[in-house]
Amino acid sequence: MNKVHVKTGDTVVVINGKNRGARGKVLQVSPSEGKVIVEGVNIVTKHVKPKQMGEQGGLVKAESALYASKVQLVCPKCGRPTRTGSKINSKGKKVRTCKKKDCLAEFE
Repeated sequence: MNKVHVKTGDTVVVINGKNRGARGKVLQVSPSEGKVIVEGVNIVTKHVKPKQMGEQGGLVKAESALYASKVQLVCPKCGRPTRTGSKINSKGKKVRTCKKKDCLAEFE
């Protein structure tokens, strides 16, 4: 099983590719593929057939997956893209931390 550095609900920024600099919330994570789906990023057009009689088909715009290595977590405290560390907090729970020297915030 592969591990991904972001979780569903995290705010991330794209650091590479045509959507570079775009921020969004992680909607879905696929650790087996090493990919994430980010809200409003990597929009593709899909051709959809109507499933039932009377249903509308056509072109649908949707978010597509991109590799997790192309996104970086945004610290909720300082608002900057950061790498994450981990430590055990006072309650004995493992939490992620911001690696920026002037921030060092803890977050879930």
